[in-house]
Amino acid sequence: MSKQSKRIVLFTWGSFGDLHPYIALAQGLKERGHRPAIATVAFYREKIEGMGIDFFPLRPNLPPFEMVPNLARRWMQSRGGTKAVVRDTLMPSLRLMYEDAVTAAQGADLLLSHPITYAVPIVAEKFGIPWLSTVLQPIVFASVYDPPTPPGTPGHTGWLMHQLPPGAVAPIVKLAKIDTLRWAKEVPRLRADLGMPTGRHPIFEGQFSPYGTLVLFSSALAKPQSDWPVNAVQTGFCFYDRLSDKEATLEPALEAFLNAGEPPILFTLGTAAVLMAGDFFRQSAEAARMLHRRAILLIGKDPRNRPDRPLPEGVVAFEYAPYSQLMKRSAVVVHQGGVGTTGQALAAGRPQLIVPFAHDQPDHADRIYRLGVGRQVPRIRYQARRVAKELGKLLYDPRYAVRAAEVGRQVQAEDGVAAACDRIEQVLWQTGGGPRLPEGGDVSELVGDISDDMGAPSTRDAATATVRRLIRRGRARLRLFTGTSSVYLKRISETFNERR
Repeated sequence: MSKQSKRIVLFTWGSFGDLHPYIALAQGLKERGHRPAIATVAFYREKIEGMGIDFFPLRPNLPPFEMVPNLARRWMQSRGGTKAVVRDTLMPSLRLMYEDAVTAAQGADLLLSHPITYAVPIVAEKFGIPWLSTVLQPIVFASVYDPPTPPGTPGHTGWLMHQLPPGAVAPIVKLAKIDTLRWAKEVPRLRADLGMPTGRHPIFEGQFSPYGTLVLFSSALAKPQSDWPVNAVQTGFCFYDRLSDKEATLEPALEAFLNAGEPPILFTLGTAAVLMAGDFFRQSAEAARMLHRRAILLIGKDPRNRPDRPLPEGVVAFEYAPYSQLMKRSAVVVHQGGVGTTGQALAAGRPQLIVPFAHDQPDHADRIYRLGVGRQVPRIRYQARRVAKELGKLLYDPRYAVRAAEVGRQVQAEDGVAAACDRIEQVLWQTGGGPRLPEGGDVSELVGDISDDMGAPSTRDAATATVRRLIRRGRARLRLFTGTSSVYLKRISETFNERR
């Protein structure tokens, strides 16, 4: 295999849980002599360039910090959050994302896409650039053999789904695909404007590359299934958890607290759910007081999360700390269930109490429960007394600690970055040649005229309007895979196909 330096552009969009695995990969590729670049939200420019990694902005941009909580309120809804991200945030900016992706792809030997960077597969196909898709969470595969827990459904739905045979799960997944196709209708429109075929479902099959898919989570969380994409390679988690490369240790006050007593309970909501924490930290502090346990609250930068009253003795609050250093020194980790936080807690070998908000988080909560390393509490029932009861089980039933340590050893034995870099270099060797899109090209000429035509409504627009009228008229919803699938899906689908 050639060791010649290659240009690899990694695309991602979202919170730290979406960014950090790609930073880890970029650092691994750089250590092997390659020239990685990361294309993501402009908000992260300083963080990425500070590590010596090339950066490209990828729209849509995030608003100023003080406006993010308003968006987070929509994005983190238990039932409609995923739709709000895809349909209301990403799709209106798809053409801008395409333009930015073309800019970043110039001179690239290989592209890596994220599940919601919907423009990247289009760029790769349009210009013949080799690319690998990446998957961070098991729910993305929507496997009928390992069915996920849909957001917005009751707790332990995943356990119930696993009692069904694949033949019974398949119609549920099919309905979900029909329902979500309308979220991403801008993708086939853009492809048509570029003279490309419609392609497959952008949220499901259409995101996977024919060159292969990197599965960036541990088999402890989900094992490979026969309905995963062809050429999927499971690497394990790719961990990175610093605010910057300059911060390699815990801050002195936190270090002193850890050294002053027994391992504390850690309460955290990652970097997205923390923006709509509500009374999470107040209830958490009270639960720790009821148990007479020390605790750490990671409250983020949102001033609304700062304690409005003195904290109980033995409870402290900090804005941020690297999970890899803090979790292994904790007794139990209480968190929102994002894949990055879940992976770090698994690697630390600590029992977990998950409070899922939206998206993939309910699925991770169910998987952790079935794995025997944790429990879950619904967000709307997160009250100190109930939390204390669940934490008591995790703290004083030794089976959770034993099982968590077992799984921790498994996750620690995996080297996700090395395995992913090996696969990337293998694809580079197989595809060979130089960049398909040379550097320095005129982006406006490469992109062409892809402005959205806002003229007379098309037959597809008319069909969409009919769909919406039928949905408003029906009002009887089946909370299936997405939590928004309607019992009128068959009628809607027939109407939509007739009008296309």
